Formats: sequence, structure tokens, C-alpha cells
Amino acid sequence: MQLSNKKIFRYLIPTFLVILYVGYASLNVYGHEGHADSTQIQGVEANHDAHADHNQEASAHADATHAEANHDGAAHEEGKVDAGKLIMEHIADAHDWHIATIGESHISIPLPVIIKDDSGLKIFSSSRFGHGHEVYEGYKLHEGKIVAVNADGTENHEASFIDFSITKNVAAMFIAVFLLLWIMLGVAKHYTVNKNKAPKGLNNLIESLIIFIRDEVAKPSIGPKYEKFLPYLLTIFFFIFFNNILGLVPFFPGGANVTGNIAITLVLALFTFFITSFNGNKSYWGHIFMPPGVPKGLWILLVPIEIIGMLNKPIVLMIRLFANITAGHIIILGFFSLIFIFGAMNAYLGFGVSILSVAFTTFMSFLELLVAFLQAYVFTLLSSLYFGSAVEEHHHEEHH
Repeated sequence: MQLSNKKIFRYLIPTFLVILYVGYASLNVYGHEGHADSTQIQGVEANHDAHADHNQEASAHADATHAEANHDGAAHEEGKVDAGKLIMEHIADAHDWHIATIGESHISIPLPVIIKDDSGLKIFSSSRFGHGHEVYEGYKLHEGKIVAVNADGTENHEASFIDFSITKNVAAMFIAVFLLLWIMLGVAKHYTVNKNKAPKGLNNLIESLIIFIRDEVAKPSIGPKYEKFLPYLLTIFFFIFFNNILGLVPFFPGGANVTGNIAITLVLALFTFFITSFNGNKSYWGHIFMPPGVPKGLWILLVPIEIIGMLNKPIVLMIRLFANITAGHIIILGFFSLIFIFGAMNAYLGFGVSILSVAFTTFMSFLELLVAFLQAYVFTLLSSLYFGSAVEEHHHEEHH
């Protein structure tokens, strides 16, 4: 069977995109590790110079010899990959947006640093920190976090300040919000201009997702009062879904681990918890603090259990989303790390492992697309179930 040029082109595009995705991500991972090794070597040389300047002439030669040995050892270790450190650096938040590493050049987008301390508000670029090697305005980066330092360069644990900096995850959330606004306003404009016409393309996809959340999630879980909660449910679904998808893109503006940050999932879970609590009716709170149909003597046992169950709901939401998204990133980065771990042992072994690693990484990437949707769906479904339990009426029990 002969294939037309159009069909061949259609089959080649997905294959090319997969190869581009895996290739860029692997180069990004390897380049990031190479930058960390060169930084370590530079740190050894700097320590050697400072140490040689403060010692007597008699011990200078011994110190130089020792520093040179450390330099050689560091250079020898450059080919090795610390997979654990590498993975944690990629899934953690940062004050710059890493793009790529070419040779010894570290290409990244600096992000704004906003600090409020006793002297006032300080706003400057994260590039002032020199990737964690420099002190600026009495602050420096230590293991990805901003810390106050004394005049001699030691960390000042007694300093009081508030960090409002725009980190990588915060910037990624802004990007996701702008994309959502652009898409949703475009969909709304389409329905305004093209009344009584079937949507096409992206508009059709967005409409299908909205109807799915309304008819398959909100209505069955909440009941007649679903319209009150539908705006929040749609917002939380698309926000989580978009950030999950962008987190799988290995190049800017993707690659941020937003929903894999437990602080962000905690805030999302608290939104659901407070909405549930504020909309809870008399029947909802009565089942918690005065369980019906139970002897009052057992309330002392059941009430604490009901309270713990109520507080467990946001914890479940927080951990479920955080754990599933983080696990997916760790697995994909783990497969990438295998290439360089075995490649450091033997070039042919690394090439052989790379074939399996790329195959598993491609499979996991497609699987993560499904997980990205499922986790947004599960979070929305559980939130709607909690809302439904808060507004549910129990007249039927009293009538019975």
C-alpha cells in the first residue's frame, strides 16, 4: 500500500516531536550536571587561592599541591553523575529559569528578587547572586534559598526578612494563567461572534471539557446547587491541567514543577477546605459535632473521629496531587540519568542503555499526559464530593 506525501508527513511529525523532546531534555539534563561539576571545580580553585594567600610561605607549596590534587580529583569526577542531586535540582523551585548549558556557559533567565527587611523593600535581579557565588545587598543564594549574610560572608541566622521573590514556579503560574485567559477569552469571543454555530478545533475541545466537568462531575456529586460551585471547579481543573501539561515540556516556558510543589498543592487544598466549611449547612455540621442516631455517650469517641476526618480531606488532596506529579518527574529524570551513569562506565554500554532509556522515557511521557488529566480530574471530583456533602439536605431521614 502506497502512502501519499501528506500521510507520510503526518506520521513523521509526531515522531520528530518525540525525538526532539527526548533529545533536548537529555541534553538539558546532561548540560545542567556538567555545569554543576565545573562550578565545583571553580569552588575548589577559589578555596585554594584564598587559603594560599593567608598561609606562610613555607606551607604554600603544600597547599598548592593539595589543591591541585583536589582539582584533578574533581575533574576526574566530572564524568560521573549524581542522579539524586540532579533529580532534586530539576524538580525543586529556583530563582532563575534554566534554559541550557553550552560548554561552560550557563544560559538562564534571571527572575526578580523581592525582599522586605528592616531597611525597606529591595528589588533586584537574581543574576546579582552570580548563580549562588556572590553576595548582594547582604543576601546570597544557599542551596536555592535566599539567606542573609554578615560582613564576613557567614550566614546571619538572626536576620529578619520576608521573601516575596518571583521564583520559577511563580513565573510558571503566571504564564499558565495568561494562557488560560487568552484561550478562555478567545472561546468566549467565538461564541459571541458565531452564535448558533458548532465550535471547531480548540474551541470544541474546551467546550467538551467544560461540559464533562459540569455533567459528569459537578451535577452528580453536588446536586441541584452545583451551579454555585461550578466556576471554582472549572478554574481549579484547568489550572491544574495546564500546569501539569506545561511541566512536561522540557523547554521554556515549560519544565516547572508547579503542581509537584507541596506548598502550591497545600494552598489549592485549603481553597477547597474553606469553601466546604463556609458552605456547610446545619445538617453537615450536625453530623460532625452531634452524630444522629448515635447514643450521646459515644459522642466523645465519634466527634474527634469526625473532626479528624474533616481535616484529613485537604491533606488527602494535597498529598495525592503532589506525590503523583513529583513521582512522574522523578521517573522520567531517572531514565535520563541512566544514560549518563552507564555512559561514564563505558561509552558502548551508555549507548546500549540509551536505547532502552529513550524508549521508556517516551512511554512515560505519554503516560504522564494521561496522568496530567487524571490528577486534575481527581482533584476536581474530590472537591465536588466535599461540596456535595456540605450542602446535602437530609429531610428524607427526618421524614423516615
